[in-house]
Amino acid sequence: MKISSEEYYSDSEWKLFKQEAAKYQTPFLLVNLDIVKKSYQEVEKFFPFSDVYYAVKANPASEIITLLDSLGCNFDIASIYEMESVLACGVKPDKISFGNTIKKLSDIRLAYSKGLRLFATDSEDDLRSIAAAAPGSNIYVRILTEGTATADWPLSRKFGCHPDMATDLLLLARKLKLNPYGVSFHVGSQQRDVGTWDTAISITKYIFDYMADEGINLEMINLGGGLPANYISQTNPLEVYASEIKRYLEEDFGENMPRIIMEPGRSLVGNAGVLISEVVTVARKSRVAVDRWIFLDAGKFNGLVETWDECIKYPLVCEKADFTCEDGVLAGPTCDSQDIMYEHYRYRIPVNLCPGDRIYWLTAGAYTASYASVDFNGFPPLKTHFIGE
Repeated sequence: MKISSEEYYSDSEWKLFKQEAAKYQTPFLLVNLDIVKKSYQEVEKFFPFSDVYYAVKANPASEIITLLDSLGCNFDIASIYEMESVLACGVKPDKISFGNTIKKLSDIRLAYSKGLRLFATDSEDDLRSIAAAAPGSNIYVRILTEGTATADWPLSRKFGCHPDMATDLLLLARKLKLNPYGVSFHVGSQQRDVGTWDTAISITKYIFDYMADEGINLEMINLGGGLPANYISQTNPLEVYASEIKRYLEEDFGENMPRIIMEPGRSLVGNAGVLISEVVTVARKSRVAVDRWIFLDAGKFNGLVETWDECIKYPLVCEKADFTCEDGVLAGPTCDSQDIMYEHYRYRIPVNLCPGDRIYWLTAGAYTASYASVDFNGFPPLKTHFIGE
């Protein structure tokens, strides 16, 4: 499969990427803030019925936080460390949701002291911690949903609870003098089946109705993330996701639509980034081996962890793209046998690829720099450089 940059970027965008990339030593991530801005504006355009809370974990760079804040975006954080970074960019605490259901009592207390009043939960212990350290706060309960089979980066059963337990927690929240505010779910990252939102929204409607019978009027649905970036696997256009999700909400809630929020991460910053790597060596494992092994200076532990199990398939462009190609195995530079990005899914790699040649990983703005290890094998974190804005 031959991949062209034209499928992912305009001619001017790609020229700018190449021009700026020439300034730096690999490996590094190059992010175009103009594309981040455009992606955010598209989400606003197609989802006018929803408030946007950027999932900071996708790429927590201050440049991105500052830009999105200036555009009116809210923020979903996963830790007090993300919270401190976001607040340091001048974001107001009432624009921040603490979306991680796993948090220490001391972290909840710190977040509350900083002004946060919106917390996710999915267990009684966590809910009681919120009541003790963040009295009177708004809480929303995350429920378990399906969607693993159709998401490129599926989420496990680590987060969320059964709908019946969700109702128990919402009732307990009232007893603990918290505000039972809403329900959240996440259908899986890079979700290709829009219909998974339909099921999750239907379950959410059941919870809303049940709670109304108990005298609690929930006010918010958090649709989570899952909107796609532009990788190799085909997805529907963003406007299709928006129109279908809106239809599901209207079918279940009609004119009694609660506040809707969503937590896009990948879809906002994925397309804006290109990871630039360099070939370290090309090898075969025997005299008659068919496979070529292409070892790069970027791998699973310094930016490409989402190639685990070959889940996310990035579009790759080689400098020698016009030459004859054959299949190759792509691996990283560390002394770890798991540091192989693609062995079963075969990319067509130029036959004359040499050490020093560059390979560009397109649509790599999300979950690359933020996932990179700090010091595994002594390799430093993946550096990020910015262009635009």
